[in-house]
Amino acid sequence: MKIKFLGAAGTVTGSKYLVTINERKILIDCGVFQGDKEWKDKNWHNFENYSGVRPDEIDVVLLTHAHIDHTAYLPKLYIQGFKGPVFASKATTELCKILLPDYGKIQEEDAEYRNRKGISSHKPPRPLYTAHNAEQSLSLFKTVSFNSRIEILPGVFAIWRPIGHILGAASITLEATLEATEKSITFSGDIGRYNVPILVDPQPAPLGDLLLIESTYGDRNHPTGSPARELGEIISRTAKRGGATIIPSFAVGRTQLVLFYLRELKEQGKIPNIPIIVDSPMALDATKVYRDNPECYDAQSAKLLSDDRNPFFPEKLHFIRNVMESKKLNHIHEPMVIISASGMLNGGRILHHLYHRISSPLNTLVFVGYQAKGTKGAWIQSGAETARIFKEEIPIRSEIAEISGLSAHGDRDEMLRWCKESFEKFKRAPQKVAFVHGEPESANAFKETMEKTFGWPGIVPKYLDEIEV
Repeated sequence: MKIKFLGAAGTVTGSKYLVTINERKILIDCGVFQGDKEWKDKNWHNFENYSGVRPDEIDVVLLTHAHIDHTAYLPKLYIQGFKGPVFASKATTELCKILLPDYGKIQEEDAEYRNRKGISSHKPPRPLYTAHNAEQSLSLFKTVSFNSRIEILPGVFAIWRPIGHILGAASITLEATLEATEKSITFSGDIGRYNVPILVDPQPAPLGDLLLIESTYGDRNHPTGSPARELGEIISRTAKRGGATIIPSFAVGRTQLVLFYLRELKEQGKIPNIPIIVDSPMALDATKVYRDNPECYDAQSAKLLSDDRNPFFPEKLHFIRNVMESKKLNHIHEPMVIISASGMLNGGRILHHLYHRISSPLNTLVFVGYQAKGTKGAWIQSGAETARIFKEEIPIRSEIAEISGLSAHGDRDEMLRWCKESFEKFKRAPQKVAFVHGEPESANAFKETMEKTFGWPGIVPKYLDEIEV
């Protein structure tokens, strides 16, 4: 049993792990790279050239969750020849039906824009794949149930266990018997938070012979304050000075959590009853998927549904699909909350809102999620005085705020808690731990903490490293 790190090694994005069991090939996650150009350019590399495997040689793909840095390379793999099954939880499958075609559409629009402006290294510019390619790849999906042992290949089994983070997210344990010896690898996926609304807490999993664990926040903890209170204070003071609160937010997971808190804050009278605009067609579709999968909820959210209340619909909530309606918002100068994608300011409608509002001291830009290195969000977060938007240097005069407690990623202590609870339940330590899905400094810091806490030997793999289990 071997594993090759094709992504999320040395960075937080591009999750792809190639597992070889005898001659069978299994890909765990299939995400695109984001952030620095050095990483994003790898999305265009020929899969066989860097993996050593043709896409049509891959037997099966297993997905931990729906975020594009874990799934959005699938259509590209499909058009290169992969036609095997893709196993994922029900909610992950439903969210991928939204996310993958949307990402393909964005690729097409970006290629058309670059062709029109003559600003591409490709002649002519081309999309990574199209929305149609994405729709085709969705035919490969097969739904699995949580906590069921599925035989994905002859003699090879996988179990998905809830891990929080976003709807349908899971850890995956892969098991096989090789020469009368049982071997297993556990992939933590993205570990969620404890004691936060909507989803159940991360559930323990056997840690396997090898544990691959994320390390996004491996070098720090989230603030202990109330993210709802922080959000309410920011919105209230911004509204008081007549400004708009702009929230770049991932359409899946983060937007629904923000809406949950906004509903609570309005019901408690802790923020003014101003309009809340979600300017993201994908967020509307994703919120419907959240509404229709209550089996993933914790007790608090489940009770809201049983009382016939929608957890994600505060008063004066408006979803915007139409581009013209989105543009009209730029001419409205009164207190409001605008939630729009993308969460790292990589593109999308959020850039239009920043273009028109970030230079006014009346407004506030609120970061509610991790900003990967090389993104516009990380640049603004670093204290920059201007931001380059649509080829213009726009002065940054608005208030810049951050609520890291709204992150969907567990912090260092929460990830340690998951490891401790998993060890206590299944009574077995991993022989080795690989620290992935984190910047190098975060991954190395978490490795040191894990070794001091549990004594488990660890490695921080680099891109394209390969190890044997």
